[in-house]
Amino acid sequence: MSTLPSEWLIRLTVFLGVFLAVALWEALIPRRGRMFARRARWPHNLGLLVIDALIVRLAASATPIGIAIVAQSRGWGLFHWLDMPIWAAVPLGFLLLDLTVYLQHVAFHAVPVLWRLHRVHHADVDFDVTTGVRFHPVEILISSGIKIVAVLAIGAPAIAVLAFEVLLNATALFNHANAGLPARADAILRWWVVTPDMHRVHHSAMLRETNSNFGFNLPWWDRLFGTYRAQPTAGHLGMTIGLDAFRSRQDLRLDRLLLQPFRELPSRRVPRGEAVE
Repeated sequence: MSTLPSEWLIRLTVFLGVFLAVALWEALIPRRGRMFARRARWPHNLGLLVIDALIVRLAASATPIGIAIVAQSRGWGLFHWLDMPIWAAVPLGFLLLDLTVYLQHVAFHAVPVLWRLHRVHHADVDFDVTTGVRFHPVEILISSGIKIVAVLAIGAPAIAVLAFEVLLNATALFNHANAGLPARADAILRWWVVTPDMHRVHHSAMLRETNSNFGFNLPWWDRLFGTYRAQPTAGHLGMTIGLDAFRSRQDLRLDRLLLQPFRELPSRRVPRGEAVE
């Protein structure tokens, strides 16, 4: 399946640049203290990233960008049927792909079998740049499949898909930063992009807070669909990050992360404390 020239080089270059910039930002202006040192978490979170990348490369015979090129050459998808001009198809395609990821994220919280996979991401008891790449490989494969179906249905131009993929990876690193922004800057930025303070609410141990702020890239869907929450109840320094069922040092290990979806746990319904399991 052909893709845009240097697709992987572009994505890798942007990823590494943003990762290093956010890691430096965290080191210079940390927002919260850490429960565990980086050496206890980072090798396992980054190890999961490497496994995800290898599995996607081995298991997927097509990428969303490759599918977009094929769809364009064969006239598949809504935009091609409407003969939409490129100047309109690129921004609208980007918006619809971002809406797809928002709805997918909501589904991964609402559907129990999908939550089992997604809770690997939420079980991190610290919140930093490596949390943004901590996803179970099966979730990554499902997410890739959903994006491929969305690209086919929409008929989004390949350049829009590439821009979306690159920016989604970059903003996922940015909005998981354990770093501080001036309050005024955060208030302005969160109208245009999901900021760390906005997304940190989503990683709260309180159910009503973890079921809010689902956006990864654009913040508008949460406001539009009523899932926006401005601040955590306990404040950013007082809030508890993660899931109550996974708070030990052993739960940080790579093998535990891979097996976590298959562990049986009590129901997520907690009558009083609203802690998420």
